[in-house]
Amino acid sequence: MSETNSAAAEPVAPHRYTAAMAADIEARWQDFWDAEGTYEAPNPTGELAGDPELVAKPKKFIMDMFPYPSGSGLHVGHPLGYIATDVFARHQRMTGHNVLHTLGFDAFGLPAEQHAVATGTHPRVSTEAAMDNMKVQLRRLGLGHDKRRSVATIDPDYYKWTQWIFVQIFNSWYDKDADKARPIETLVAQFESGERATPDGRPWSALNAAERADVLGEYRLAYASDAPVNWAPGLGTVLANEEVTADGRSERGNFPVFKAKLRQWNMRITAYADRLLNDLDALDWPEAIKLQQRNWIGRSEGARVDFPVHVGDDGHMDAITVFTTRQDTLFGATYMVLAPEHDLVEKIVPAAWPEGTHDVWTGGHATPAEAVDAYRKQAASKSDVERQAEAKDKTGVFTGAYAINPVSGDRVPVFIADYVLMGYGTGAIMAVPAHDSRDFAFARAFELPMRCVVEPSDGRSTDPAEWDDAFASYDARLINSAGEDISLDGLGVTEAKARITEWLAARGIGEGTVNFRLRDWLFSRQRYWGEPFPIVYDEDGTAHALPESMLPLELPEVDDYSPRTFDPDDADTQPETPLSRNADWVDVELDLGLGEGVKRYRRETNTMPNWAGSCWYELRYLDPHNSEKLVDPAIEQYWMGPREGRPHGGVDLYVGGAEHAVLHLLYARFWSKVLFDLGHISSVEPFHKLYNQGMIQAFVYRDSRGIAVPAAEVEEREDGTYWYQGAKVSRVLGKMGKSLKNAITPDQICAEYGADTLRLYEMAMGPLDVSRPWDTRAVVGQYRLLQRLWRNVVDETTGEVTVVDRELDPEADADTLRALHKAIDGVSQDMAGLRFNTAIAKVTELNNHLTKTGGPVARSVAERLVLLIAPLAPHIAEELWRRLGHSDSVVHQDFPVADPAYVVDESVTCVVQIKGKVKARLEVSPSISDEELEALALGDAAVVAALGGGGIRKVIVRAPKLVNIVPA
Repeated sequence: MSETNSAAAEPVAPHRYTAAMAADIEARWQDFWDAEGTYEAPNPTGELAGDPELVAKPKKFIMDMFPYPSGSGLHVGHPLGYIATDVFARHQRMTGHNVLHTLGFDAFGLPAEQHAVATGTHPRVSTEAAMDNMKVQLRRLGLGHDKRRSVATIDPDYYKWTQWIFVQIFNSWYDKDADKARPIETLVAQFESGERATPDGRPWSALNAAERADVLGEYRLAYASDAPVNWAPGLGTVLANEEVTADGRSERGNFPVFKAKLRQWNMRITAYADRLLNDLDALDWPEAIKLQQRNWIGRSEGARVDFPVHVGDDGHMDAITVFTTRQDTLFGATYMVLAPEHDLVEKIVPAAWPEGTHDVWTGGHATPAEAVDAYRKQAASKSDVERQAEAKDKTGVFTGAYAINPVSGDRVPVFIADYVLMGYGTGAIMAVPAHDSRDFAFARAFELPMRCVVEPSDGRSTDPAEWDDAFASYDARLINSAGEDISLDGLGVTEAKARITEWLAARGIGEGTVNFRLRDWLFSRQRYWGEPFPIVYDEDGTAHALPESMLPLELPEVDDYSPRTFDPDDADTQPETPLSRNADWVDVELDLGLGEGVKRYRRETNTMPNWAGSCWYELRYLDPHNSEKLVDPAIEQYWMGPREGRPHGGVDLYVGGAEHAVLHLLYARFWSKVLFDLGHISSVEPFHKLYNQGMIQAFVYRDSRGIAVPAAEVEEREDGTYWYQGAKVSRVLGKMGKSLKNAITPDQICAEYGADTLRLYEMAMGPLDVSRPWDTRAVVGQYRLLQRLWRNVVDETTGEVTVVDRELDPEADADTLRALHKAIDGVSQDMAGLRFNTAIAKVTELNNHLTKTGGPVARSVAERLVLLIAPLAPHIAEELWRRLGHSDSVVHQDFPVADPAYVVDESVTCVVQIKGKVKARLEVSPSISDEELEALALGDAAVVAALGGGGIRKVIVRAPKLVNIVPA
């Protein structure tokens, strides 16, 4: 909406703090900081080593989540976290820490590639232009970054090490006995010695190269496999589950997404599931984020159970393996369900429907094969989220096959249904409809039998036909659960689970096991603008990692940056990558140093996902120019190594949005653990403390068609309605963004008020972790604060400093001393706790006190006031500090320390209540004892009168602020 309360409209005294003066001050000090290297943090060794005294101080490594360099630049919502970390970093410098704070760019990504497709501009050109623009915007905010350490994921010198890490992961396996990753050579040695048997029992020496590669591929932490993926023909690429909406469409572009089987690279993150869970406990993260990670990993204890099933027409038997957490209900399994993609489906489908097949089971199809084929196509058009959602109508189809319940011996029909996923458990379930709500609904829909095996404790009968829903409870005993040589009847659930698990294991048809919801990480993308895989394939199709001497493998030039796209609704298509079109780059002759000389190879033409570069960037910040190592061990140990209170090491403070609660954080944790296991780093975890900032929101105005209109051109009328070009529009609070036409750039606010005002306003809007609406009209409040601060130090007419050199008198200046030291104490605590809004309130209170007191401000007070606000408004603080006669920067000054004698109030107000009603208020010492306060309250004339001579049953004292009297 239009803004009239602008700083630019004011009458200006010659030396008043104005937007123009702010612009001059801010530009000068930003130049000074750059020239002096003010924010450069020294390493203990190496190229960036520096002042030993500073290195000897306690260290603080403070990070923001990697920004993507958007072509549209920043709006005022983007810098919220950046300003917050800058304020915290500045305070830490002033409290005696060596602070590493920098910012780089997560610069690979789809937007630049799509821009390249549309315009023909190389993604690097548009991305670097966007980075340059963002650097200008960020510099204007006065952020105290060590610019020597800034990195961009698109720089070959950076992604050389992204590729190197991939090679380390590829050349590793997870040794369950050692509970850590080890080099693949150690696994080969086990096969060679016979310590570990090959899958088919043949000696390792009897396997050819391709067979050995296949065996090792089952262990490698990075491996290629044929896997069900989310294929978006309209985008021409596969997507991770997290990039697919609940409606089964791509998050970017809103294209239909289908399930398809493609050969893709994966990371075996599942090997680390337990460690990823267990190590959360020692991290200083919000509990909500830890819970999301725990739920994503999804650890559950249960049993694996094999159900025999006929395969083919020759009577051959196979097994459907299920994972269940309720193995105690095995006698109640009356049907089974496979995921539509399950490998066994095609093998078990008979030529014709078995005699007596219910019509509702067939889906109206003449044969099982037709029914299964039609249903599979239907399921392929749904996302995993859709498939797991509670739907009113359950869908599925009978495969025509029956399995055998291993405890009861009963034949149970085998269905396929989309609510069972290949991504969890085994892709098959035993359905116990009497005791699972989803199975119950499915059984009712398909007229399937139910058997009660857990005795209801809610008064219902044991006949499921009479029930409205399943009975699912652990607090019950088993019934109807006896076979020829096993009985669970009368047992509680826990005891029944243990007994049936032991029974299954003794017969070799099951075992107790742990399952995880977490799936291996799909690591391939059919795009151009990403890190090339350092992988080549020989003529047998075996994958080989490039040696370190061949890294970085740089992106080649291509004529067309876009993957081949298809009709968005055509599921029967396959990806064609942009890199595959550069034949000279794809087909190469190399000597990989394997003792085989020069051979022909074909390069991998997928690229890595945009997550790759952000999985390890904290390490590159430490040692950004090291061309020999990922990071110098001594430097990594100094900044990120384990220490007291941080048993897993990691960054001291990591600030970013809660939208990255799972993926980025989980992937980065995985990479750190692999690198730790292999001895490359000392920190098991990348980020010790995590803080999620809220979001700056803005009002979105929409016309009658629902289309956003420019917020700045909307008129608010007296009746509270909103109008645009003569038509009424609606207003809702939402995100800020270019597409919503409500974006306000930091450049606009800096031009009108200055960067320090913008910094103060964003920090003062509310608690940092809470979302809040932007209101341009409120920005002027912080501008006024800076003007009053300026006036308390500088004469607006002459420009002379007005402070006086005098000692404060403990009696005459007692109020000022108390105001000063209370502010110092409160601001210090608030800064350490990231409560910047209340810190600003305390600075404002002190500044207002000085303004109201009148007269020149004592130098000792003025200087400490400047130091208090320095982390929040560094430019004006530098200027005032210089005008106060100092030649050095305010950045490394000591933060003021409060005198405890002035922090405590001389007196506090104590409320005296009788029957919960206030009868008196007493001014008492903060240190008064309970006994003294009780005597004082009972002797107060108003209290005596209120009691009227009556007795007292009880006196509750909470010194120094409350006395509650209960009459007899």
